[in-house]
Amino acid sequence: MADQAALNVTAGNVANQNTPGYTRQVVSWQQTDAVTLSGQVYSTGITSTALSQRSRILEQRVQQQTQTHAQSGALESALQQVENIFGLTSSATSVSLTALGSATDAFFNSFSALEANPSDAATRQGVLAAANNLVSVFNSSASQLAQVASGLNRQIVSVTGQINTLTATIASLNRQIAHTDPQTDAGVLEDQRQYAITQLSQYVGLDQMTTEANGITLTTSNGALLVSGSQSYAMNTTLAAGTIHVLAGGGGQDVTSGLTGGQLGGILEARDQKLPGYASALDSLAYGIGTAVNAQNALGVDGSGNPGTAIFTLPPTAAGAAASIQVATSDPQAVAVAAPGEGSAGNSNAIALAELATANLVGTQTATGFLASFLGQIGNDTAGAATNNTVQQATLTQLTSQRNALSGVSLDEEASNLTQYQRSYEAAAKVFSIVNTIMASALNLGVETTVA
Repeated sequence: MADQAALNVTAGNVANQNTPGYTRQVVSWQQTDAVTLSGQVYSTGITSTALSQRSRILEQRVQQQTQTHAQSGALESALQQVENIFGLTSSATSVSLTALGSATDAFFNSFSALEANPSDAATRQGVLAAANNLVSVFNSSASQLAQVASGLNRQIVSVTGQINTLTATIASLNRQIAHTDPQTDAGVLEDQRQYAITQLSQYVGLDQMTTEANGITLTTSNGALLVSGSQSYAMNTTLAAGTIHVLAGGGGQDVTSGLTGGQLGGILEARDQKLPGYASALDSLAYGIGTAVNAQNALGVDGSGNPGTAIFTLPPTAAGAAASIQVATSDPQAVAVAAPGEGSAGNSNAIALAELATANLVGTQTATGFLASFLGQIGNDTAGAATNNTVQQATLTQLTSQRNALSGVSLDEEASNLTQYQRSYEAAAKVFSIVNTIMASALNLGVETTVA
């Protein structure tokens, strides 16, 4: 019976070699109590027990590394979307090759063209065309950044749904384990629970504690309760000021700002820490260019001999400038080319407008310099996230290999065990065969043909 049980364990290992989350089982043999009859000690045989080969320390390290890797992967994915907005690639990072850089250069170059031919209507119209193109790029970039943020909001809702499904599964497995194996390793049930926890780690950062009855309590990285015994606590989302917030724990507290780890941590890092900075920089650039051009144009005289007016419509502050900036006029004569007193053929103000290309328009930086720093920051952030994700993947692979070396199924080892248990089974069967022959001879008083 013991050998048959061992054969069944081996068969189970082989059958589950490719089952996700399965932990290899080994046979533990124990001699049963002996009995003494008439001063003679007799063995009563052995028992065999299947033990799962798991290391809770290794499992938790894999779980924690899964959280870190998933966060870096989600962040990298979001930042790559931002790179695509501005046309950045690993091989082409020049500002002049991007749509925004090209539009900015073309706009200031249009004033240079106007210097040489200040009274030409077509050249004046070229300034407005360049201005409209620049505005279009600003508006489009701001809109696409908002779309990335909106997409991240939708991902948060989707991820919380996946989290709730898994926490309910883990709570159910806690209940089953408490009823069946409260003091020992629960075998297949524990495999299923650990696999569910590893999947959960892909979505959110976790802290894990072992409790009585072989249970597990799970909280988010900032302490909100997700699973306690057989009870799971669902995450919820709510919309506040156009942004999705995450509620968790028994009281439904807002845990958005403190969540780290998993896809949710990476999504929140991108949405709440990276995107606002990019949007703010884009607004500062649009506002800096717009206000400087408006101010300089107001110092000149337009084609009708009137004081210059605003070329761009802007909000009162930089906030939202990239999304709302517009060209304020469609009249090419509104471009104030001449300085006061020069007459219609003057170009002093056109020269001053062209020189804005090298003036400090955003803080202490020129428009092109600020744009280069801005795009460089996006490129560096994305490259850093990609490098970090690669490192985290390598670490996860190493930890997973260590765990699999202990818990994974080796067909070579199982084949060896199968041969050993089969030979042991045959030996035990041979003992019974010999005993059967001896008993038959005794019952038949040596007459072998009387009783088979």
